[in-house]
Amino acid sequence: MDRQTSNELHELHARICKAIADPKRLLIITELRSGPMTVGELALSLDISQSNTSQHLAVLRERGVVTSTKDGLNAYYELTSDKVVKAIDLLREFMADQLGQQTRLGRAARKVTPAPARKRSA
Repeated sequence: MDRQTSNELHELHARICKAIADPKRLLIITELRSGPMTVGELALSLDISQSNTSQHLAVLRERGVVTSTKDGLNAYYELTSDKVVKAIDLLREFMADQLGQQTRLGRAARKVTPAPARKRSA
């Protein structure tokens, strides 16, 4: 691989990592594990303002982490791939290992359980 291509791939990798490096965006991704949600549903669930939720979703959408689909008046956001969730889970496992089993945060980091799938309301 030539240097320019390598640099472009590393830049893209860094941009995706930056997209998931924000705690609120990680919370949004965690909520979206269970299926598509509207901005309002995410904001209510996470106790974040709708405008702030929209800003975070815009970053995630621009980086290709989420997509949106219109359904009447609502836009539903969903993860573009479960691979981002797998990557986050792997990072959380690494973090848990670093924190150790004996600490409160280490034990909490190991308890990530995906929420059950949610169906869209009509």
